[in-house]
Amino acid sequence: MKKSIYKLSRFLAVAGTLALVVPACKKGLDFTNTNAINPANVWNDPNMIKAFLNDIYGGSMPGFAFDGNNSDEGINGPKTLGNYQRGIITADVNYVNLSYTYIDKTNYFLDQLSAVSPKVLDPSLKNQYTGEAKFWRAWTYWNMVSALGGVPLILHTQNPLDTTSLKVPRNKTSECITQIMKDLDSAAMLLPAVYPSNTDFGRITKIAAMGLKGKILMWYASPLFNPSNDQSRWQNAYNATKAAVDSAANAGYMLNPNYRNIWYVRNKEMIMVNQFYWSDHPMNFAPIRPLPFTQGSTGSNQPILSLLTAYPKRDGSPMQFDKAQLSNPAYNAQFLTDFYTNRDDRFYATIYCGGTVYPTPDLIVGQTGKTTYWLAFKWDAANNKYTNIFGSVYPGGAQGSEITGFLDRKALDTAQTLNTVSSAQLNGGVAFAVPMRFAELLMNYGECANELGKSSEALDVLHQIRKRANILPGASNNYGITAASQADIRTAYINEKQVEFAFENQRLPDLRRWKRYDILNSQGARHGLLLVINPGAPLPAPTDNIMNPSVRTNFSATYVDNLDGDPTFYFNLDLNHWFYPLNPAQISLEPNNLPQNNEWGGSFDPLQ
Repeated sequence: MKKSIYKLSRFLAVAGTLALVVPACKKGLDFTNTNAINPANVWNDPNMIKAFLNDIYGGSMPGFAFDGNNSDEGINGPKTLGNYQRGIITADVNYVNLSYTYIDKTNYFLDQLSAVSPKVLDPSLKNQYTGEAKFWRAWTYWNMVSALGGVPLILHTQNPLDTTSLKVPRNKTSECITQIMKDLDSAAMLLPAVYPSNTDFGRITKIAAMGLKGKILMWYASPLFNPSNDQSRWQNAYNATKAAVDSAANAGYMLNPNYRNIWYVRNKEMIMVNQFYWSDHPMNFAPIRPLPFTQGSTGSNQPILSLLTAYPKRDGSPMQFDKAQLSNPAYNAQFLTDFYTNRDDRFYATIYCGGTVYPTPDLIVGQTGKTTYWLAFKWDAANNKYTNIFGSVYPGGAQGSEITGFLDRKALDTAQTLNTVSSAQLNGGVAFAVPMRFAELLMNYGECANELGKSSEALDVLHQIRKRANILPGASNNYGITAASQADIRTAYINEKQVEFAFENQRLPDLRRWKRYDILNSQGARHGLLLVINPGAPLPAPTDNIMNPSVRTNFSATYVDNLDGDPTFYFNLDLNHWFYPLNPAQISLEPNNLPQNNEWGGSFDPLQ
């Protein structure tokens, strides 16, 4: 078997780390020739030890996925629905690779760190670094286990010359879960709940380790891994998620009062955070920005009907949509009023609506002040289709290929401009990706509580989440949540997670965890909602705004049945393949140690 499948040689790992730290080998380091550093010297210098660990962070911490096209959150354009979503799957195409690059780096780091003298590294820092590394090892293993089930467990540096020891068989899923829990428990014991210094902002904490433990045990209790609904797994998950919430609250973590600001300023909701800023750690927001406010990429994550109507109204009641009644002018007008002006805070923080001002200091061509971005449509009878009115409102203005009239604006850098930022710097603004936040810990705990029949605890969490979104409590003080039975509360959690974590890379994984791809399949094609100017109505002026009732009377809501524009593009996810296949090319190198998952014709059972 090729070593690259299981691991990266420890010598290559060191070389990769030195590539990261050598440019910084200036003042403060004692090496006179930084181009000829002996790898052994890494473990005699606290700066380089920390740099090695930072390299693990750099390769492991997630950012913004922009993956709404993978579920019922968004669309990137016509005919972009993936084959997996269409039910066209094979082991040769839809496989997951075993990737041990960062497992190997982490193992090597832990093995070397254990021998570092207290004269080199303070024991408290040594404990902290050990905890951080164990968290990332658990994180990386979980990413593979959640997709494949059990994988080969490698916990120490391997000798690349001992080929026999490199051939490690797949461990059972249960064995992997046990080891991941061991790493996370150790990390939680070694790490602080909050770092005393702001210079450590973003480093892994005790709360992150406890939060990940709770999340993994919740997954392990969910239908994907627990089809028999073993209640002991839910009890373990409940204990872990509640402990994470309690410890987080005691340490000062909480729901940030302003939902929109979660991604813009440091706040007490952040548990895992990846800060992007120009120029050292830039983030490319071009894919979700429209022309003329972007370049190089555009059109990703355009919200579709299922997400647009998932957000409740301000009183907590569902946003009702009846396509059959859109032809009724009174119904259509009331629908538009509720849709644009009567939603919870999360809607406005996540969804940009055409016909309002786009959040950027840039001006549209020919304009001297801030004007509305008219991402709306008119009926083109000659070509039998709806066309964007932007070019009519702003003659000569660059027009994008947006097809829904709505855009993803969550975490968007609203200070970014084309006029003041060079082409090379475009989309390199400041924003925070928050892979784990207090709201997730809360909702994981609430979901587990419901599965054990603790409905009052589960409902209290939903009320907290909705209260933060400025939904009105109502006469019953239930914030619009009317669910009472376990099944109905479960559905309420599915719906609430869809809006609370929209565009945060949670929707498709959650549906898979619940084995609820039927929710997508029942929708058929990806539907759209267009803001269309009424026949005979005047074009809006650049300063008009759809939030103005007098402007809104010139428009109607129109339903689009298939945004992909092709009847063969619709949700048809396979309900018989819940775990992904292991790459057949990797199996062929070591078939005795790497059996394929049984859903794909192999002998490995991911449920054991």
